[in-house]
Amino acid sequence: MTLLDTHIGFVEALRSAGLSVSLAEGLDAISALEKVQWHDRETVRAAYAATLVKRQPQRVTFDAVFDIWFPRLIGSGVAGDGLEPVAGPPDTGPQLERFREALADALASGDVQALQDLAVEAVARFGAMPGRGPGLSSWSAYTSLQRVSPAELVERLVRGLLAEGMDPDQAERTAGRRVGDFTRLVEGDARRRIAEEKGPEHVAAVTVRPTIDRLDFTAARRSDLEEMRREIYPLARRLAARLTKEQHARRRGPLDVRRTVRASIATGGVPLETHHRPRRPHRTDLVVLCDVSGSVASFAQFTLMLVFALREAFSGVRAFTFVDDVVEVSDTFRPGADVVEVMESLATSISQAALWGRTNYGRALTRFAEEHGDAIGPRSSLLVLGDGRSNYSDLALPVLADLAGRARHAWWLNPEHPRHWGTGDSAADRYGEVVPMVECRNLAQLGEFVHEVVQPHPAR
Repeated sequence: MTLLDTHIGFVEALRSAGLSVSLAEGLDAISALEKVQWHDRETVRAAYAATLVKRQPQRVTFDAVFDIWFPRLIGSGVAGDGLEPVAGPPDTGPQLERFREALADALASGDVQALQDLAVEAVARFGAMPGRGPGLSSWSAYTSLQRVSPAELVERLVRGLLAEGMDPDQAERTAGRRVGDFTRLVEGDARRRIAEEKGPEHVAAVTVRPTIDRLDFTAARRSDLEEMRREIYPLARRLAARLTKEQHARRRGPLDVRRTVRASIATGGVPLETHHRPRRPHRTDLVVLCDVSGSVASFAQFTLMLVFALREAFSGVRAFTFVDDVVEVSDTFRPGADVVEVMESLATSISQAALWGRTNYGRALTRFAEEHGDAIGPRSSLLVLGDGRSNYSDLALPVLADLAGRARHAWWLNPEHPRHWGTGDSAADRYGEVVPMVECRNLAQLGEFVHEVVQPHPAR
């Protein structure tokens, strides 16, 4: 593979992982690489990052893809030549004991180079899986870490840091961070070795997690959810700036034929200058009805958070949560509310929105129509959030049709992939016949949808 092939493959892998890299930015990267020394891998990484990474949350994904396409080592490296895989039980053997002692010393000193070398040795000695069938990886980070058990060294590391005079809380955080860094080094070295066997394209497609804005809500871990919460307000700011720019571009209203013809009299009937009627800005009321059961709760919370951040784009916002009973949480959207308070309020509403403990869209829609039906009117837009899985209960389709018919606009956001709609207890296909069903599985899709929602639409 030539250097150009590597560059093109690397850029394509970044795009597949969710980074928007244009052709011009790829050429900028090549221009930057012409100005640096290629003998320093970190300099090459910095040149690529400076030209291809637009936002800090993308850096983790960028680094993972870079390490696959531009590996630090080939094979076991010079230091790892001659290493033999260790067989036998995971907690015995002099080589394992020697390795754990060396790892404890490196963790205690925070020696980055030593930890990198030990990660390579861990995979080479303890992560080999010979004899596996065709198409199966012969290296396993999980097996390496199970044999080495770095987490068992945390207590020992904490004691050493406390002996150096470090604060107990800081010692625990430092120990956890160092062990976590070593774990990621082991995982990275296993990916590197598998990439040598199967090609970097395969490994990047299978193992690299997408950028945080393209990570599915339902697949997010706790740490991912925290990062998504931090990303909500930057996303809202970008949307607000985009909307402002587009509104300025559409400032002119429809053509005013009468004024244009009158003005053309001065030029012999030739309309050199057109006149337009002033555009009448229109902002609708937004009514949000969201399922907060199970894994759908995270998706609903992020959608409400983004609506909260963009509430100035609507004349009014009313929000309701449900499992099988409906609770209004509109006071969450009060001006000046703190983001932490918003999340706490939404978390509380989840426990209050269940009457019988099982998701029941039919009962929830019926209760909403009976108790809050006046929220829907000709100036209102209805937004339903949920996966449409109603435990095979009554769907109350006529109730939803009546609500959608009275609203100015109606949409349904579904965090599941369309291939799952209508499977099992999902009624998404049937609800989609009444209200347009929109796939919304990540922050990127959520941002694009909200951008469309706040655009001015002609009245029905």
